[in-house]
Amino acid sequence: MPLNSEGLLTVPSILSRYVRLENGARAHYMTAGETGPAVILIHGGLAGSSGLAGWRLMMPFLAQNGFRVFAPDRPGYGFADTREEYWPKHGWKSYTDYMRMFVDALCLDRFHMGGNSMGAQTSIYFMLNHPERVISAPLIATGGIGGFAGVPADKLVRSTALRDAGPFDGTKESMFRMLDAITYRKAALVDDVLEMRSHAARMQVDSLASAKLQVPPENASQAQWLKVAGRLSEIDTPTIYVHGLQDASAPVENAKMAEPLLPNIQFFYPDECGHQCQTDQPDMLNQVFLEFLRDGKVSRKTADWAGVSKSRPEVASLVEQASATAAG
Repeated sequence: MPLNSEGLLTVPSILSRYVRLENGARAHYMTAGETGPAVILIHGGLAGSSGLAGWRLMMPFLAQNGFRVFAPDRPGYGFADTREEYWPKHGWKSYTDYMRMFVDALCLDRFHMGGNSMGAQTSIYFMLNHPERVISAPLIATGGIGGFAGVPADKLVRSTALRDAGPFDGTKESMFRMLDAITYRKAALVDDVLEMRSHAARMQVDSLASAKLQVPPENASQAQWLKVAGRLSEIDTPTIYVHGLQDASAPVENAKMAEPLLPNIQFFYPDECGHQCQTDQPDMLNQVFLEFLRDGKVSRKTADWAGVSKSRPEVASLVEQASATAAG
């Protein structure tokens, strides 16, 4: 998949597009599929991330199966507007407001919204603040799942994988070290991907740094907006959550502690998956997302393949019933 004149991977059936947001920002996104329900896929938060880098292996599959797929570049990433007035200085609030402006600009009133890592966390913030707009939410591996569920901070397991890999210093070698720390399927770390991500990361250095500094809440309302512990268990948006067993940057133990506190969400723990399950196990995650988005549930066969959790008594009971039905 060679880079094109934009500096993007050339992936058949995925198109690069721009749209002007209401605040004046020039937003970049990738799209696949022309008809069917809309699906928004939000990328993660490592330097060099983008809609194409995160979702290039899933977008064509969903498009071929009847969905219109949109993968925007969040501020600080990909080809998002680099002008200072559009930097994500308010962190999660900036990202959530951006997503609202993006879907409004495309006239998307109701849609499915999925995300990986910080993209999953952005999806959660969006769901909590705009629940009427999200049809369903398939999520992958956010390091914040424990905090969202209300797991005490002193119980959470910390990872040093990315810190040990070192920061992005502008070189393709440093990009490889970061991705190597979070990736299980090393074959995904091809040279063109590293080049594309490094180019984007160099463009977005200042914008991304502004998000990490994050302007403190200016008032009580903003401070309350950021408090989400315990709220996720109250939403009724159909949601599934996937967390790879070999995730080195967001330890799976935190997801397992969160699971009992989120009875409205079905958890999956696939094997041979790092932090980006959709690139470590593309065939598996493509099928999980397709079935959930299309049918509102994941089939027994696919659920077993993806490591469906059987830790909660009610889930184990349902799994046993499904097995008995299939056998009969």
